[in-house]
Parts: sequence; structure tokens; C-alpha cells
Amino acid sequence: MTACSARMPLNGHRPNSHIEALTASVCPEPTRPARPARVELSAREQEILIAWLKSDSKTEVGKALHLAPGTVRTYLQRIRDKYERAGRPARTKAALVARAIQDGYVDVADL
Repeated sequence: MTACSARMPLNGHRPNSHIEALTASVCPEPTRPARPARVELSAREQEILIAWLKSDSKTEVGKALHLAPGTVRTYLQRIRDKYERAGRPARTKAALVARAIQDGYVDVADL
């Protein structure tokens, strides 16, 4: 165990303030990784995403929501682009499921 990992004085002795300052600069306090930013989806994007996650095809979603399959594809691409810009790529349906759950757009029980 190192002095940094334990954040303890060296040799079990209380160091003076100069050593404490040096240790603090060399061994900064551990930080938690920042939680990724939630991607904001419009109400329509949410509706299409959730419908697609629950269905077998874009054609099925299009019929249910009275949209052309190409329009469904466009919405899904916009959603993927938003996640990509946020540094949270979602290139597959499984990845989009994960992102939707992480961001609170859908619950596992809903799928």
C-alpha cells in the first residue's frame, strides 16, 4: 500500500504542513467519474424510439404511427446522432435500448 492509496502520513508519523501540501499535490483526492449527460429527445423522438424498441421492424412502427418507414429511419438516425454527439454512441438496437434505459425513457419492464 502506498502513501497515496492510503492517504496516510509516511512512516506512521504526522507530517508537517509542507509534506501534506506536497502529498496533496502529488496524490489528489480520488474523484468519481462524471455521469454521462442525459440526451434530450423530443416527445416525437421518444415516441418513435419506444415504439421501435417494442417492435420487430421500422415498417411496423411506421404503420402504427402512420409514418413512412423512411421517416422512422430518419428519426432513429437523429436519435443515434444525438447520442454520438454526447459521446455515448448507440449504433445497434441493443445499444439504443441501453441508452433509453439509462436516460429514463423506458423501463426494462416496459419492453
